Amino acid sequence: MTPDLNRTADPGPGPRLVLKGISKIYPTVAANDQVDLNVRPGEIRAILGENGAGKSTLMKIIYGVTKPSAGQIIWEGREVQVANPAHARSLGIGMVFQHFSLFETLTVVENVALALPGKPALDALAQRITEVSARYGLPVDPRRHIHALSVGERQRVEIIRCLLQNPRLLIMDEPTSVLTPQAVRTLFETLRQLSAEGCAILYISHKLDEIQALCHTATVLRGGKVSGECLPAQETPASMARLMIGKDLPHCEHGAAKTDGELRLRLAGLSHASDDPFGTDLKDIHLDVRAGEIVGIAGVSGNGQQELLRAISGEEALSEKFPVQVCGVEAGRLSPGQRRRLGLAFVPEERLGRGAVPGLSLTDNALLTAARTQGLLAGGFLRSGRARAFAQRCIEAFNVKCGGPGAAAKSLSGGNLQKFIVGREILQAPRLLVCAQPTWGVDVGAASFIRQSLIDLRDRGCAVLVISEELDELFEICDRIAVIAKGRLSPTRAAAETTVEDIGVWMSGMWPGADPASSPAPTESPHA
Repeated sequence: MTPDLNRTADPGPGPRLVLKGISKIYPTVAANDQVDLNVRPGEIRAILGENGAGKSTLMKIIYGVTKPSAGQIIWEGREVQVANPAHARSLGIGMVFQHFSLFETLTVVENVALALPGKPALDALAQRITEVSARYGLPVDPRRHIHALSVGERQRVEIIRCLLQNPRLLIMDEPTSVLTPQAVRTLFETLRQLSAEGCAILYISHKLDEIQALCHTATVLRGGKVSGECLPAQETPASMARLMIGKDLPHCEHGAAKTDGELRLRLAGLSHASDDPFGTDLKDIHLDVRAGEIVGIAGVSGNGQQELLRAISGEEALSEKFPVQVCGVEAGRLSPGQRRRLGLAFVPEERLGRGAVPGLSLTDNALLTAARTQGLLAGGFLRSGRARAFAQRCIEAFNVKCGGPGAAAKSLSGGNLQKFIVGREILQAPRLLVCAQPTWGVDVGAASFIRQSLIDLRDRGCAVLVISEELDELFEICDRIAVIAKGRLSPTRAAAETTVEDIGVWMSGMWPGADPASSPAPTESPHA
């Protein structure tokens, strides 16, 4: 059934959820250590902490994905042992995951149906998905297959699926990482409405301005333990960052870019029809990126970013070789490996599956892209010691919290895996780096470090292209910014000569000289 927007707030004075002494011990780390927590009906409580602090593990324990090593879970006044996510949903607990729990070969409506009791009729459910997505400003087509959706569109599916379950406790793990400013505001309106009706909300985010604007209370985790609590309305983002990381947040140092560097990437009238019937065709895209500069591309999720990345990386073969030129070579028909040999490094938007193989160790994941640049192969044989050393170098240089080079990629928190993937590519000293959503799900301290690392790479003469839906991030690190909308790319503009507001308007497809007919639907256009 659709969310009941007319329900009344829970009149009971007791907590909706109480955790007492929750611990989760793994062979190499204590993810949670004697955690106490409670959340009342209608309360929006933030869970703050660095990557690897134990936030996601704690939420998975509440949702029944992970079993605690010790401690009690008290739900609405009685102790429970949450057996699995289906049991959690039957209790009234819903969760939106940071790493999506979607079946890629199924459609949106089929994925939603799997989370609902019984066997709902798919046609009727598709109509309900359309209605709820429109009501909450999270547009998604129920007929599309998950594998064809961008990260931002998959996030919408997760949120809609959870709202359809009408939860009494809603857990949200980085729900706005890839949403536009407009969609974030709409989501906040929805969460405030649910809170007013008595739904308790546990909210994990590294965006401290969001915490300050939305949450009533906050619990801070550090090293798996509760290190403090605060009232976000009485704090600043800077003071909350200090509570999380124990020191002041560093600021990026961004000097002037080179203006006459060597041409490293040229898109020369790139047009390409998407193989996905619901995808976005690329239309006559022109862009130059030179050594010693960072160029950013903004846009509403689903406007051609995924197709553009595949065309540049070589994952999508082109019929002609000239539309994509890498380091002076016409590369449109070259494979990803051939483009990497020219000096291209690539950070995809999807960490698990494209950025890293979940079941492989960090050493093996380092080998996947760095074998040739780091001399990890000799005469057709793997130099395993050298591969481990490179993985360890990534871990140390980017402060990746893990069990060492032998740890499986899937065992890392989302932010720590992102740090490893970004570090793996940067440490190869590429001539051209293409990076999508570089700080998605990364804590504020690590995000600042990654951004500074991209700037430092630029200063060493690399050409950097960043595709991000974080406008503040693009303005912090980029020298020039363009916008993609409906498969078309705007002209670039110097970041110092434009504003977030201007780029927000361009994200609706309305830049000078743009074809009005190609603009995205009004419901999708953000206003920064």
